[in-house]
Amino acid sequence: MKKLNLNIRAEVKIAIAVAGLFLLIAFSERKQSGVVCKDIVVDLENTNENHFLDEADVLRIIESTGQSIIGKNIDEINMRALEIKLESDKHISKAEIFGDVKGNLTINVNLRRPIARLVRSDGPDAYVAEDGQVMQTSEKYSARIVLVSGAIVNPLIEKGDLYASDEGKQLMDMIAFINKNQFWKAQIAQLDFNKAGKIFIYPQVTGQIVEFGLPENFETKFQKLMVFYKEILPQMGWTKYERVNVEYEGQVIAE
Repeated sequence: MKKLNLNIRAEVKIAIAVAGLFLLIAFSERKQSGVVCKDIVVDLENTNENHFLDEADVLRIIESTGQSIIGKNIDEINMRALEIKLESDKHISKAEIFGDVKGNLTINVNLRRPIARLVRSDGPDAYVAEDGQVMQTSEKYSARIVLVSGAIVNPLIEKGDLYASDEGKQLMDMIAFINKNQFWKAQIAQLDFNKAGKIFIYPQVTGQIVEFGLPENFETKFQKLMVFYKEILPQMGWTKYERVNVEYEGQVIAE
């Protein structure tokens, strides 16, 4: 009987707690109901890493929806429609909007991080975000990241998402590998693709063009390239070779 009484008491406590929570939510909703929006507060995440958009840009996107915000009851504002509009901008990965009892409409915006720049001669450049999305460049900010050029660029920009193709997935994996390694991140300036899909790497410091081959088995190829930088160049001289080829298994060819 004692165990049964304890169980009943526990269930009663849980029921009281749940009822209290519902009352608190209901009270909060009643309190917010009829509250007029007095101000819009924009909270931008990742602004220390990129500056593609600022507060004024976010407000312009909100204004473009045609919704009246200031002076309108917060519970009458279509917040989901505003979030969808904001997330239609490729620079924005996530937008969340909520109001409070003081009349503030808070807009939390998370910006995408660029990891590579797609360079082309027959059209505007674009950035690739860490989730594979292709973004427009911005006059406000230029990210110092690896450049990608050549025959692969136009198809990637047209698809709009690097994860939508095998070539794009391979490139994303390779860029992720480069960015995780401080030496390669500092050393590699540009990846240039020819029509056969083979890569030519242009380094930041040393003058040798690296004939890398296809973007496969890239970890092994980078290991061979590291041996070339650490063991061969210091002995032979940093400017002795114009090209180094790590495309073929078990070989490093320098000329």
